[in-house]
Amino acid sequence: MYAWIWRKLPLGLPGKLVGSLALVAATVALLWYVVFPWAEPLLPFDDVQVTQDSGNPGGSDSGGTGDTPDNGHELPYDTEQNNTPPPSPSR
Repeated sequence: MYAWIWRKLPLGLPGKLVGSLALVAATVALLWYVVFPWAEPLLPFDDVQVTQDSGNPGGSDSGGTGDTPDNGHELPYDTEQNNTPPPSPSR
């Protein structure tokens, strides 16, 4: 495809270089001003939460003791298996 575009650009090497730069600039402008603004609402980049219920960034509800507060959220996986050491291999 790129070889076909290169062959179709007119005016020898200088014209091909200028035409290639113009095509790249047009592609970037199309993406920047049309495609990306259209796709932005569909992407979850702005859906972040860095505060707890207390409103302190990175803080905890328990007054900053360092313990993980029980804020009523249920985890969909078991955290106890992460605390047990792996079984030693039997020889």
